[in-house]
Amino acid sequence: MTAAFIGPGTVTTATLAGAQFGYGLMWALLFSVFATIVIQDMASRLGIVSQMGLAEALHKTISQPLLKLFMVLLVVSAIGIGNAAYEAGNITGAALGLASVTTYPLTNWLGIISIIAAIVLASGSIRLVERLLITLVMVMSVVFITAFVSSGPDWDALFLGMTQVNIDASNITMIIALIGTTIVPYNIFMQSSLLAKSGSQHHLLPQIRENRIKNVVSFSFGGLITIAILGTAASTFFAQGLAANADNLALQLTPLLGDFATLFFAIGLFSAGLTSAITAPLAGAYAVCGALRLSTSPKEMSFKIVAGLILLSGVLVAFSGIKPIAAIIFAQATNALLLPVIAVFLLIVVNNKRIMRQHTNSIISNILGWCIVALVVGLGTYKLWML
Repeated sequence: MTAAFIGPGTVTTATLAGAQFGYGLMWALLFSVFATIVIQDMASRLGIVSQMGLAEALHKTISQPLLKLFMVLLVVSAIGIGNAAYEAGNITGAALGLASVTTYPLTNWLGIISIIAAIVLASGSIRLVERLLITLVMVMSVVFITAFVSSGPDWDALFLGMTQVNIDASNITMIIALIGTTIVPYNIFMQSSLLAKSGSQHHLLPQIRENRIKNVVSFSFGGLITIAILGTAASTFFAQGLAANADNLALQLTPLLGDFATLFFAIGLFSAGLTSAITAPLAGAYAVCGALRLSTSPKEMSFKIVAGLILLSGVLVAFSGIKPIAAIIFAQATNALLLPVIAVFLLIVVNNKRIMRQHTNSIISNILGWCIVALVVGLGTYKLWML
């Protein structure tokens, strides 16, 4: 889940948000982290109690044939379309990192990244690769936090950005992108499915409490990293009146790393991109296979085929000629627009007593969940109205 959380979308979106709006969108980031903890807690509880992923649980919840068909088509099409954009952002981000420190063109690296991801997915085992890439991402995270502190942030402006909500036509797309890069809809399917495979039906309350703590710690840490990235960009790009683009994203690390800034940023972006390029097809395959009642084991051929198709769709979008930064931001915005649909599905399931027994949502969880859905729908509606 941590590997899926920190991707090139997080790095790029937070950098652009800080470069364009300073600390002004910190409130959106804080909301996103809080909402992620709330929603992923529901997904964790669903997997532990029901021993099913979200897609499988929806089959048990919905009995009307036409409504069930609509659910299947919606999940498959939404995950397919959304994951194409998201996977394109992952692949492009990883390739962008390597292209920035080599003489090879971006298109060559797109092909290499795609092949590496395909080999890992085909193996059915990604533990060793995940550990290596997470280590690299964590190294990048330490540098961003250190760079943030070293950049001399304006703490008053930072606090104001966290507490003062500001939404207008100029920042609505970036707000939606920040939400989309933090509350990733595919992670809901992945976490519920992973816990369904690893949990047991004994001592449910201790498992639920343990995973709740893990969610709070891991997603709060991911949020801290994102805050550090946004804050560093605000203290460098925004403070100096510089525009961030695909060629100078590493500039924010220069005060700390000097001549090594570009190389280090490239390694981190590559690590984040490849890690997410592997986890996104996995998450999508859990969703699609569960909806189609296929095996949700990564070692099964049907699972590998679905994951491969999602990877292929991302590759095709990445090779379509879309500008790298535009592809990544579009992917995050797509995530945010897909989120309400998946969140509503989750809320329906975790309130089903036949599936969740005595572990259905509390009143507070329901209020928080529906408020999150309402806010994201409101932002999306406002964005469409502005077009």
